[in-house]
Amino acid sequence: MLSFRRSIMPLIVIFVLLFAGGTVGYMLIEGWTIADSFYMTAITLTTVGFGEVRPLSPPGRIFTVLLILSGVGSVAYGLSTLGEYLLTGSVAARLRSRRMTRLIDKLENHVIVCGYGRVGKSAAITLRDSKRPIVILDFDQEQIEDALTAGFTVLHADATKDDALIQAGIERAWGLIICTGDDARNLFIVLSARALNPSLYIVARTVDASNEQKMIRAGANRVVSPYRIGGKHMANIVVRPHVTDFLDVVTLDGGIELWLEELVIQPDSVLVGRTVGQSNIRRATGVTLVALLRSGGGTVTPDADTTLEAGDELIVLGTREQLSKLEELTGIQHFMDHRHGR
Repeated sequence: MLSFRRSIMPLIVIFVLLFAGGTVGYMLIEGWTIADSFYMTAITLTTVGFGEVRPLSPPGRIFTVLLILSGVGSVAYGLSTLGEYLLTGSVAARLRSRRMTRLIDKLENHVIVCGYGRVGKSAAITLRDSKRPIVILDFDQEQIEDALTAGFTVLHADATKDDALIQAGIERAWGLIICTGDDARNLFIVLSARALNPSLYIVARTVDASNEQKMIRAGANRVVSPYRIGGKHMANIVVRPHVTDFLDVVTLDGGIELWLEELVIQPDSVLVGRTVGQSNIRRATGVTLVALLRSGGGTVTPDADTTLEAGDELIVLGTREQLSKLEELTGIQHFMDHRHGR
């Protein structure tokens, strides 16, 4: 794709030089004034067919012929270059970039996905199925075009640059997924992102498991190895196929009725201080309470006598409608907002 500086600017320089050369030529050959020389140059290069300013001498006529040939050649070159510039999409790309920038500037509490390869694409589709606002950040033009075709909001830039992360709205985002295929790049992005937004929830991909602790020390909240997860998943399919199929459906299949979700009990929730039995969440909302995560206490398998506290994270299973009812009881806050202090 041609840039403006490499394609259009040379044309401007050529025409400026032709006008300057023609003006100076007529002044030297015919002895005309600068005004008459410039006018003669203009009507010659534009081939408008006006009469000569004054009768030309033989050397002047030869110079005029050369000027006409130069002008016609330059116009032909200019039209072909301008057509190439327009047809290669430079103008469209600029307009598209401006539109995407306006869309990103309006986003808040969105997720930035760095890298739209196989892992990034899968993550982005899952986020979209969960109704999360997403920005795809990648420097590979082919992957950017792929993301645009899929209907995502994209930013064509290098995620290792602070300016690119800021342009993607990292200071307003609540999540960042880093899934390029290079651990060094991923680590660099983690460092930059954590410095720009201390409360950001960062999930980073690692190819080499030995780099996991480095990324955590750099500021990643979670580090994922797709190969290790893939291996565990394959083993689980062999050992407990039906359980794995069920979990795949409720966590990965966007078209299923049931959803496995995490909700946080807020301090002003009506559930605070009540037991699971007193709250009767199942009857009130239709949601199944799977587990309870308590700060400092690990995972709790709740029974009817378990007292609910502010800050408890409920792992629940239900339809979107059922989950909405439970959200109202918990204080209408999603678990990511709680982890980010929002």
